[in-house]
Amino acid sequence: MREAVIKCAEKYDADVVTFTSASSFSEDDAIFKIYPEVKTVIALGFRVLRGLYRGVEEGTVYYQYTTMGVENLEETVMPFAMLRVSSVIEAEGFIAIPQRRHQLIMEEKNSTNPEVDYSDIFRGIAAENQMDFEKAAEICGIGEKGVGGRIINKDYGPFIRWCFILTDAEIEPTPKEKYNLCDKCMECVKACPGHAIEEDGTLDPWQCAVYYNGANGSKNPFMPPDAYIGFDNRMDIITGKAKVDEKSAKEIINNTYFYPPAKHFYRTSICGRACDRACYIHLEEKGLLGKKFKKKFREGEDWHLDMKQFETLKREKEWDFTSKK
Repeated sequence: MREAVIKCAEKYDADVVTFTSASSFSEDDAIFKIYPEVKTVIALGFRVLRGLYRGVEEGTVYYQYTTMGVENLEETVMPFAMLRVSSVIEAEGFIAIPQRRHQLIMEEKNSTNPEVDYSDIFRGIAAENQMDFEKAAEICGIGEKGVGGRIINKDYGPFIRWCFILTDAEIEPTPKEKYNLCDKCMECVKACPGHAIEEDGTLDPWQCAVYYNGANGSKNPFMPPDAYIGFDNRMDIITGKAKVDEKSAKEIINNTYFYPPAKHFYRTSICGRACDRACYIHLEEKGLLGKKFKKKFREGEDWHLDMKQFETLKREKEWDFTSKK
């Protein structure tokens, strides 16, 4: 059955398939609350195609990463693969319980998920019966946790998403590997247009959400010159220097409407996961990724837009106000 699962998963686009004994998880882990009889956790990893980042990398088309690399993977490709693999398991007389990340449920009351509209999130929902996806990805060998909490895969770096299947079938575990991919280079910290990753590696989700949506004018070609004109700290927002809290983050996001959102509740990533791209570029330059390409992901310098249009507008507005007074 192990080989049948792998064959089926790969047929339906899984790039990584691992098997982990449930005994590798702590006794109070959510997997035992979801299914007390679980014996094996199957992890399925799906690479986010490198080409889906090209539009953001080049400053041209932005919706492809979100619609194809986030929404379609999470809502179509991954669920379908889980269902097909689960059918293989249940055909052998065992139980299979697919586990996908719920994008709209958060245990924290004052946090957010930058990938979706903050107003759609249900907060304060007890997560005791939901898997910790990052923790499980590490345990199951999808990758290692790096700075900012990202999971880094040995072949695809941070360009990967994943899901799980819990089963009562005892399947031979996948041998564990140690990768040591994250060398704390902090390139992800430097790349974030909103300084959402602290030097200690922790991520501020509200800060991330503001700049994921495109609040930095130097990285948003769709931002008009009069963006955020009613904000006292307008230039701090546009230059990525503003430090936000939940309230101010919502106000900024509500005024960040320069590019259409994706379908349903997903937000278009204007930053294009700058942190992940910087991480990938660093890993590629060091030759640490198993999946090789004919060309480097980034062959020149990263681009930035001129900020003078925003500064000029600010001076003109001040002059008009003074003259009228």
